[in-house]
Amino acid sequence: MSVASGVDACDLLLDGGVVITIDDEKRVIDNGAVAIKGDRIVAVGASVELAPYRQNATRIVDCGGKVVMPGLTDGHTHLFQTLGRGMGDGLSLVPWLRRFMFPYAKTISGDLAVAGARLGALQAALSGTTVVVDNHYGPTDPSTTLAVAEGIESVGIRGAVARGIFGSPNRGSEIMGVAPELFPWTNDEELAITKECIDTRPAGSKVEIWPGPENVVYVTPDLIAGSAELAHNAGVRWHMHCSESSSEVEFFESIFGMRPVAWLAQEGLLTPRTTLAHAIWLDDDEVSALGENHSTTVHNPISNQYLASGVMRLQRLQSAGANVALGTDGIAVTGQDMFEAMKAGTLLHRVHHLDPEATTVEQFMEIAAAGGSAMTGIDAGTLTQGCLADLIVVDIDKVRHTPWNRPVASIVHGGRAADVDMTIVAGEIIVENGTSTQVDEDEVRAAATEAARQLIAEADLSGLTQGWFSPNVNQ
Repeated sequence: MSVASGVDACDLLLDGGVVITIDDEKRVIDNGAVAIKGDRIVAVGASVELAPYRQNATRIVDCGGKVVMPGLTDGHTHLFQTLGRGMGDGLSLVPWLRRFMFPYAKTISGDLAVAGARLGALQAALSGTTVVVDNHYGPTDPSTTLAVAEGIESVGIRGAVARGIFGSPNRGSEIMGVAPELFPWTNDEELAITKECIDTRPAGSKVEIWPGPENVVYVTPDLIAGSAELAHNAGVRWHMHCSESSSEVEFFESIFGMRPVAWLAQEGLLTPRTTLAHAIWLDDDEVSALGENHSTTVHNPISNQYLASGVMRLQRLQSAGANVALGTDGIAVTGQDMFEAMKAGTLLHRVHHLDPEATTVEQFMEIAAAGGSAMTGIDAGTLTQGCLADLIVVDIDKVRHTPWNRPVASIVHGGRAADVDMTIVAGEIIVENGTSTQVDEDEVRAAATEAARQLIAEADLSGLTQGWFSPNVNQ
């Protein structure tokens, strides 16, 4: 079969690895292969079955001692917060926001935010994440929002910048103690700015712009509704923090007389385009509403433990028909490591329910890959013929993966971001031998280090950088 005919020809053949497909049959193929042509997967199967591709492959990568699997989606993170790595630990959500994140967000400049976003996006790419949903809210002027999107794309990954929308100050923002500086625009101005950004990076862009009404409590109802309408008209998703802590639900009820997700359902704002970060404190009716409308909830298990926010009703949500994606929530896990998030999620629900059968490793790998793709509408998350070639190669030739008995369990429980040898997006190798092929890593790190130094000084956050933190002091 000739190369010219296009039959059994490919640009890249990943050969001889353990292939975890997450396809309809949930195949795990020992000594498997994946053939890629252009930006699509053209064949997946046993190495012997794909032997004809070896004759006409532009490049063949020996994946012996490695796992080939779909790329992961980080469904909720805040890349600009990367400059505050390690700070704010030991505080619950509202003090964490008031003492750390609101001062941070109101002070950070566009240049500093982009430096942090590039560092976070680089870490995501190096960690096997091929898609990032970045909830960016500091600052959100058009030039900074678009520069953050460009920074994400510069490292080679896909994603969306959910532009953090605050709008007009309101009772909810007062209760939550949100810094007034985070409300520079009216509701109408927020929607207009977001539309301007979407028009520049419309649906289908490698990194899209989504409306991101920041939090169901401190954004007005009409602005949330306007964001959902804008997303529908533009053909993109919209993203919002919702019901992360019990206090948030209590605040919302005290203002509007009903629970947050119940209100969203009443207003017809739950659709497949709706993506809610956290969604922990839900009653049965709210779970049913999310399922009936096939909306997405983004599970952030490490963040939820870090802030002691609570445990998502995972099984009930999935059983009801809701899509569940997985997120890191940024610096709450000191990075963008989706392997940590998979393991943490698997174990969190087991101890919460005192039941080792409450979750499976397969369930969380599927949430991290296929759940994220369903959330973003990207045709990936599975190694299936015709799907986008967004995948990763993970090195398992290590002591902690020996002996190699059960592939998915070994990856979820023993895998690390540092194991990622290769990250491929749209058929392009953006990480090889654990190193970015797209950007100068030293330059990105140096820029972020200097930006962090400057931000800590300007926001007066040095009190959060002490060597030994006593959590009961000055809270």
